[in-house]
Formats: sequence, C-alpha cells, structure tokens
Amino acid sequence: MKKVGILGGTFNPPHMGHLIVANEAFHALQLDEVRFMPNAIAPHKQLVNDATMNERLQMVNIMTEPYPEFKVETFEVDRGGISYTYDTMVALCNKEPDVQFYFIIGGDMIDSLHSWYKIEELIKIVKFVGLKRPGSNSFSTFEVQMIDAPEIALSSTMIRHRLATGGTLKFLLPEGVEAYIRKEGLYGTR
Repeated sequence: MKKVGILGGTFNPPHMGHLIVANEAFHALQLDEVRFMPNAIAPHKQLVNDATMNERLQMVNIMTEPYPEFKVETFEVDRGGISYTYDTMVALCNKEPDVQFYFIIGGDMIDSLHSWYKIEELIKIVKFVGLKRPGSNSFSTFEVQMIDAPEIALSSTMIRHRLATGGTLKFLLPEGVEAYIRKEGLYGTR
C-alpha cells in the first residue's frame, strides 16, 4: 500500500517551515510522497493585500518543484468553497483506495482536534501525524503519531509582516517564492 502524507493549509505564503515539516514527516514515516494541499478559501477573514487562491497555488507549485518527493494536491482548490478535512479525505480515499493517507498537523492543530468536523469518523480513515510547535501543548485524546522534529516558530503571518515592512526573509522563504511575491506585488510589496 502506498503511503502518502498530506500537509494542508492556507500557504499564505508557503515558507521554509512547511518544507521542513514535510521533509521530517517524509523521512520519519518512510512515506512515498508528501502532498501539499492548499485550501480554496482561507478559514480566516481575507486580509488586505492577501494572495488569491491561484497565487497561493502557484507559490506552492514553485516551492515544491525542486523536490520530487513533494507534490501538490489541488483537490480543495479544484472543488472550491470552504473545505472540511473529513469531506476531502473521504473523497481522496475513495479516489485512491490503495493509499494510506497520513494527515500532518502541527501542535496547534493537535490541541484543537476535538473540535474538528466529524473527527470520530476522520480518525478511522487517516492516520494523524503530529509535530510539536512552540506555544502549543500538542495534546489530544485522539490518536496522533508524534514524530520528533525541530520545533520552528515560523508562520505565514510573520512572513507577511516581514514582506510589508521590508524585513529580511533570508532562510525563511524559498527564493523562487520570494521572487514571485515581489514580481506580483503581493503582501504590500508594491
């Protein structure tokens, strides 16, 4: 059976922390691949100078292109609208019955698993993989396979702030993603 990691999120913008998390899960679990799955509609309020769905997808494509073990899963973007992990994973499991999916989440998401839509059903069809994140308890009553990985306090919010204020992005953002952001004038870089 093929083993596929899923790293979902807004990726607004995608950054080195996302690559590190995917790489750690890929090696720790000996996965066949990790798919980055941008959501169609951000679960938070749209921000001024925010990237569009297509711009976020393009940045994820740029970021993953150099790494053959990383793919882009466009299911939620193609479907559009607000996505629930349960609905997405049911559809992916039906489409690919020969795959065991590992849903990769950080400590902040582990802490809130109890509030996820249809979590009792979701844990029957995917394996949750957790990585600690600074400032979170990384605890759940639901089964989460923890992997030992560097804890990185890097967020898209911090990256957007750096972009808007002219701060350094060296070693925080893949060069191709930064070039795309500046070319398109995203996040207040115009």
